[in-house]
Amino acid sequence: MHGPVDFLASSAAVCDAVLRMRGPALVEELGRIAREVTGSPHGRYVPRDMTPATGLPGWETGLSQLIQFDSQYFGRFEVSGRDAYSDASRQHLASLASLAASVLQVHSVAQRTTHAYVQVEARLQHQSQILDQIHESVLTMDLNGFITSWNKGAERLFGYSAVEAIGRNIIFLYDDEDETFDDAFLEQGGRLMEVRRKKKNGEVFWASLSLSPLCDMEDRSIGLIAYLTDITERKQAEERIHHLAYYDALTGMPNRSLLTKLVDQALTVALRSHGHGCVMFIDLNRFKLINDTLGRTVGDALLREVSQRFRLALRDQDVVARLSGDEFAVGLFDIHQHYEASMVANKLLDALNEPFLIDGHDLRVSASIGISVYPQDGNDAETLLRLADIAMYRAKQNASTDGEHIAFYSQDMNKGMQERMRIESGLRQALGNGQLLLHYQPKYEISSGKIIGAEALVRWKHPERGLVPPAEFIPLAEATGLVVQVGEWVLEAACAQAQAWKEKGLPPIRLAVNVSAREFTSALPGRVMETLQRYGLEPSWLELEITESTLMHNIERVIGIMDRLTAEGIALSLDDFGTGYSSLSYLKRFPIDTLKIDRSFTTGIPVDTNDCAIASTIISIAQQLKHKVIAEGVETAEQLAFLKDSGCDEVQGYLFSRPLPSLEFERALLQNWAPPEPIAASA
Repeated sequence: MHGPVDFLASSAAVCDAVLRMRGPALVEELGRIAREVTGSPHGRYVPRDMTPATGLPGWETGLSQLIQFDSQYFGRFEVSGRDAYSDASRQHLASLASLAASVLQVHSVAQRTTHAYVQVEARLQHQSQILDQIHESVLTMDLNGFITSWNKGAERLFGYSAVEAIGRNIIFLYDDEDETFDDAFLEQGGRLMEVRRKKKNGEVFWASLSLSPLCDMEDRSIGLIAYLTDITERKQAEERIHHLAYYDALTGMPNRSLLTKLVDQALTVALRSHGHGCVMFIDLNRFKLINDTLGRTVGDALLREVSQRFRLALRDQDVVARLSGDEFAVGLFDIHQHYEASMVANKLLDALNEPFLIDGHDLRVSASIGISVYPQDGNDAETLLRLADIAMYRAKQNASTDGEHIAFYSQDMNKGMQERMRIESGLRQALGNGQLLLHYQPKYEISSGKIIGAEALVRWKHPERGLVPPAEFIPLAEATGLVVQVGEWVLEAACAQAQAWKEKGLPPIRLAVNVSAREFTSALPGRVMETLQRYGLEPSWLELEITESTLMHNIERVIGIMDRLTAEGIALSLDDFGTGYSSLSYLKRFPIDTLKIDRSFTTGIPVDTNDCAIASTIISIAQQLKHKVIAEGVETAEQLAFLKDSGCDEVQGYLFSRPLPSLEFERALLQNWAPPEPIAASA
């Protein structure tokens, strides 16, 4: 009988055989071990899928033991050749069968797992090969945008290998212009978009990007899958098609189709904001003669230069297009008054004044311009273009001898434009022909009743119309830019008059000169001091009145200019206070001497409680900031009494005096003129 040691050795042999052997070798080895354990001359292992051809010798007294683990059947052991088998032999064979079943079961599981793993590996390798072979770039990233996989298509597209890309944030592929553009890489996928991306060599290209969610086994989002395809050629083709469809091939300017779209878009905005706009139709005069005489090459070059001059004469937000031949169109949709359209039209005509030097030819062209206005004349681009075209033909028919003319579609606007052009032309002549003069409105100190200064007010003495009211020409001067020339003339004339009074021995008084926003530049302090020095005047003779609106653009620059003026001893007055947009936080920083209460607030004093409250508040603010206060437009004793009781320092207005010519003001100053009875206000 075999002892335990032999059985242990047999058990180890079973394990070794199952692990190392397959087929007949395994069958033979397990049979041998069964014979050895039971001490049988005959014994075998019969797998479950095998049926022996013959039985064992002496089988009638032999043993058989199933090899089974739980419900899984692997085969059986059969032994024979002994006369009788003891219970110990039976137990040894049963133990051997149990051990073999356990080992075979473990091996079976291991085989299935290995097979499954091999299959998964093969499948993954297969999928990886597919991803690498497709042309499309495929990459994955986690929820923070860090790249987790990178196929061969991505390598070919971007030029980065997988080693260079994996682990980096997707942002490194963005074009610099798109760094702030959120294209939803970190959002749930499913979006399709066109984006700009950057290759390893720095080249920027267009890509079609599709995003899909990347989920784990429990369907939780763990990142995104991105599919990218280079669409640069298609985008370039689209751009070429778009350019051909919407831009003029000769000049590169928008054509009629694009103009119509842009104008209709602008009209939609103007409708919501209750704004105004206009369309201009421009036809060049004498172009056909030049084109027919000198040839198309010269004519085309001329059209290109004309379009460039038109573009330079307009603002960036204005639209200018070439319609066909020598016809152009302009859309303006940021205007407040209709006369601004005629001003722009004149700028376009002025742009054609200089000759065009083309291929040795000195060419001159003029133009006729028709204008239609939104919303009065029409509400869509086609209607406005058609009516502007009609107005252009009217302008051409009524053109002056030099061929330049402007016409509105509306006859009423034409009359208004002609009147404004007449005033503008007359004002330009007035500047050069000595038709401007100054009147001086006295400023009175309330406590003493004495004249302490005057506001210099420009007047236009027209040779035919007499005195033109300032309300007619000052707004036009501001709109056309002539206000700068007018302002320079006023400063010059006021200083000349102050010099004359100084030479007569009059004590210094402050002459207040209004400064427009257009004049308030860094050149202003130098110009003012140069003028004072030229006339031998101390800064105490001059005061500059600045409106609120002047100060509310580029505050730091404005304060710098004001500081330079006050450093020279020039007094500054804030005109029309309370009517603009002054911020008290800025007011405390302005180096001003005086706040002027606008006449719109003094008019209602003392009846209108709101006007009274505003005037009192302005006076209180000025006192807190240690500024003097002057009220303009004072016409009644009741207004004066209220202002005096409220602490106002100075007044000016028809209660005391209208603006006076220089000689009358001089007499009043010499006589220390006492306030007369109130007189009626006049223009």
